[in-house]
Amino acid sequence: MGQTIVEKILSHKIGAGAVKPGEIITVDVDRVMLDDIMIPFIVDKFQEMGFKKVWDPDKAVLIYDHLVPASQQDDTRHYQVGEKFIRDCGLTHVHRSDGICHQLMTEAGYVKPGDVVFGTDSHTTTYGCVGAFSTGIGYTEMAAILGTGKLWVKVPETILVRIEGKLPEGVMSKDVILRLIGDLGADGATYRALEFAGSAVEEMSVASRMTMANMAIEAGAKCAAFTPDKKTAEYCNMELDEFQKNLKGDEDASYVKTLVYQAEDFVPVLACPSQVDKIRPVRELAGTKIDQVFIGSCTNGRLEDLQAAARVLAGKKVAPFVKLIVTPASRKVYEDALAGGILKTLVEAGAIVTHPGCGLCCGRTGGILCDGERVVATNNRNFLGRMGTSKVEIYLASPMTAAACAVEGKITGCV
Repeated sequence: MGQTIVEKILSHKIGAGAVKPGEIITVDVDRVMLDDIMIPFIVDKFQEMGFKKVWDPDKAVLIYDHLVPASQQDDTRHYQVGEKFIRDCGLTHVHRSDGICHQLMTEAGYVKPGDVVFGTDSHTTTYGCVGAFSTGIGYTEMAAILGTGKLWVKVPETILVRIEGKLPEGVMSKDVILRLIGDLGADGATYRALEFAGSAVEEMSVASRMTMANMAIEAGAKCAAFTPDKKTAEYCNMELDEFQKNLKGDEDASYVKTLVYQAEDFVPVLACPSQVDKIRPVRELAGTKIDQVFIGSCTNGRLEDLQAAARVLAGKKVAPFVKLIVTPASRKVYEDALAGGILKTLVEAGAIVTHPGCGLCCGRTGGILCDGERVVATNNRNFLGRMGTSKVEIYLASPMTAAACAVEGKITGCV
């Protein structure tokens, strides 16, 4: 019997024959990501478990991204606890406001194809974009890994998503993953892997795959999986070995479900308030007045996202009553967008460009809204209270759609 991508990764990791869905295994961990929100709780549990040192300080990455710059007084406590932990345990990989954790983990080369990675954030599924098994965990599990270097995993079943053809103009991978979440439902892939394949997927950039892997969790997925290819190797600045080249689902692999799409059938869509799986085509909501647009986050704050928005905004102006906030996903993305004139185009159109980080997406820093206001945003969640009060309406969209809405001051397709 053949294997899925995730089954191959986990089988290789334990080195004891082929694993099967539902099997409980213990894996050696290649890398862990700790974020600033969770660090005080991780440290408390780490000490409560009696650990004195991290199993391998080189394999832990601590990233300050959610709480920078500080917006509440208690945020600084997280910094203080984190800095003490760094000193006490000799952590060698620390990012203090260099960008969003999920962007940095692949951009900085911490995750490679075939790795097993855990992080204290649900969107750790993002690293499946390079062919890694990655998933979010809680602070108790993280403390256990930091002390032992191991964690148990239940091998997930896999849903195969095959997309063939060429995406239409104006359709981005964000539209694809939103449509898929709408079809599956918010719990349709719970504790299952989403494996992506097909000619349309092969044509996607690693950045576009990151968007899809990032939002796999919004359908409940344990992880996402893309086959590593030449684009992956170039992005990771490496040559793929034979194991990594073979990280693709076998023809006789067992999938719990297979979904097949024709790329040409996709259209720009929105996730409507306040559920990520409440999907409607943009054309059905055209004319709905908005107050703000947000382009950024670990879902759509990469260079190609800012480029796409800039193409829509070039030579145009943001509607007078609309605030357009742009947040690059990392310091590198910021610098590249600046060097390439992309930020100039966005600023000339009327955008407010912020420091790289998670702030607005998780409602922690400037840009939150009040009762009755509407925002079109490129992030991954539109839950009640996510970006302001519980009466703020959040619509999720692609960067192209979001930019078009900023110009018109209402929901619209690309202008």
